[in-house]
Amino acid sequence: MAQPSSSGAAADQVQPPTGTDRVPAGTGRAFRLATGQSIEVIPPDGPQLADMWAFALPDTAEHLSTEHTRSCLDRLSPRVGEAFYSSRRRAMLSLAADHSPGDHDLLLSACDQGRYDLLGHTAPHRNCADNLREALAAEGLAIDHVPSPVNLFERVVPGPDGELTISAPQLNGGESVVLAALIPVLVVLSACPMDIVATNGDDCTPKPIDVRIRG
Repeated sequence: MAQPSSSGAAADQVQPPTGTDRVPAGTGRAFRLATGQSIEVIPPDGPQLADMWAFALPDTAEHLSTEHTRSCLDRLSPRVGEAFYSSRRRAMLSLAADHSPGDHDLLLSACDQGRYDLLGHTAPHRNCADNLREALAAEGLAIDHVPSPVNLFERVVPGPDGELTISAPQLNGGESVVLAALIPVLVVLSACPMDIVATNGDDCTPKPIDVRIRG
C-alpha cells in the first residue's frame, strides 16, 4: 500500500522517551490492557488525530461503540470520569484524564480508500481502516466490518443547522489523554495518515503518536 505523500518520517526517526511506545505516522498498532491498566495517548509533535478502537477480551465480537456511548451518556463525547461503552452497553474504558483541549469526535467514520478517492487521490493511500485491519492481523484477529472509531483530538463542531465543521486540532505537542481499562481490552490506535485536508493540522502532515501503558 502506498505511503501518504507527507509521511512524517523525520519525526518517526526521533526516539520516544524511555517507557514510551511509538505508533509511526500513518500506521496503526494494537495494545492489550488488563483491567485497571491505563493507556496514555500523546501526539508528541503537535496536531495529530488518533483513531481509536477497543475490543473486549477474549470475546472481540464486543467492541467499543460510539453510538452506544452517545446513547448511554446522552452526550456527544465523554467527560473526564465518564466511560466509553461497548456494543453490549458495557463500560469498557474510562476517560481518566484529559490534558488536551478536549476535542474528541464520536461522529465521523475512519478514513478509508474511498475517502481518498472522493478527495481526488485515487491511487492507493494508507488509511485508518486498513491500519485497524493490519493491527488486528498482527494479533491473529480479523473483522468483517470496521466499527466507527473514537477520533481522539479531532475538532468537529456541529452547527445550529446540523452542518459539521472540521478544522485543524487545537493541540500542542505533548498534550495527552489517559484512558483506564474497566475490562480486559485490546486497544488499536491509528496515527491518521490524512495529508490532503487539515485533519492533522494546517501543515497537512501526518505525525506519530506516543503511547504509555501503566499499571
